[in-house]
Amino acid sequence: MSSTEIRYVARWVLPIDRPPIRSGVIQVVDHRIVQVQSDQHSAVASGRTVDLGDVAVLPRLVNAHTHLEFSDCRLPIGNPGIRLSEWIGQVIAARGQASAQQRRERIAAGVAESEAAGVGLIGDIATTPSVYPVRRHSGIVSFAEVLGLSAERGEERLSAAEEHRRSLQGMPAVWRAVSPHAPYSTPERLVGRCVDLARRWDGPVAMHLAESPDERRLLISGDGPFADTLKAGGLWREGLFPTASQRPVADLIELLARSPRALLVHGNDLRQDEIELLSRLLNVSVVYCPRTHAFFGYDRHPVDRLLRAGVRVALGTDSRASNPDLNLWREVQFLLRKRPDLDPHRVLEMATVSGADALLGPGGNRFGRISPGMGVRGTLTSVPTDASTVEQLWRDLAEREIGCMESV
Repeated sequence: MSSTEIRYVARWVLPIDRPPIRSGVIQVVDHRIVQVQSDQHSAVASGRTVDLGDVAVLPRLVNAHTHLEFSDCRLPIGNPGIRLSEWIGQVIAARGQASAQQRRERIAAGVAESEAAGVGLIGDIATTPSVYPVRRHSGIVSFAEVLGLSAERGEERLSAAEEHRRSLQGMPAVWRAVSPHAPYSTPERLVGRCVDLARRWDGPVAMHLAESPDERRLLISGDGPFADTLKAGGLWREGLFPTASQRPVADLIELLARSPRALLVHGNDLRQDEIELLSRLLNVSVVYCPRTHAFFGYDRHPVDRLLRAGVRVALGTDSRASNPDLNLWREVQFLLRKRPDLDPHRVLEMATVSGADALLGPGGNRFGRISPGMGVRGTLTSVPTDASTVEQLWRDLAEREIGCMESV
């Protein structure tokens, strides 16, 4: 049987792991990319040429952190600027106890919304049990959430995580992982148990960490808004807070780094010594959720310092409980408009290759990039542009919508 060769040309091609290519060519044989280069350097293909027109072609995006079970929220919970400790209480009150069917429907809605917005890989924090729909274009890394300040609750959630992993076996493009929730809900001993699971599963861990100054206050002083919230909810356990360490965030980073891969989610309150520590831990990534960060009104995120230090930074939407949608492209555009100190190409890396590598390891199982060997069906997106320079291209990307290239 003869092979099918197609040469796709576009005004711009953004492989992501290389600089943008003007008058780019994606050469495909039997639906798999064999070459990505500029038109002037492209070999003449024996097959047909398809002109994609005045667009920038990108890979599907990677949402490295979200909670799909909140996908039915029409508006974020609480008012902008709310304290995290207060917001968590409102979330618990608003959600109640969802049935398995309700959770399934919300997750399916979140996956559909993500795919429509050009996302190809999702890092989902899952309340177990969670079930995922059969998808056309996306993969999911499902982090079974583990939390509990009491020993009994922790053991229950660990057992549920094990069961969640078994329930997902055989599902295509679903990777199993574990998530110790946060320092205010998951004691260090339980975090260590999660790291042990990740090592046994050869998968990643994800933990909300350095999310707010109130979190650090709880860990160091044992008081403040988080202590008040835990006591009001009957969750306080004597002897857990303050912790014995005067560097609790650094200790948790080092503990998480014992896993094959670790995602430190949010990192809003990271200090310089912690950033320097992260720069030495190549298997640990930070996931920044720009619009959620803005919703809570935190001080300026240290993403610029993280990138300068060589820390891998990925992007996430968090959930619809703190964000109006699950559109990762809007996170990219938020940064292109609000953080001119960031290199636009680095912003695109955070939304693609960095997230894929954080979730799945080096190479990201070919997610988040346009490179030889990658299947082309359903893996590309495009943004309209008539730019003739890279500077004009960044301006167009900051203003124009992304679309999925279903016909390629």
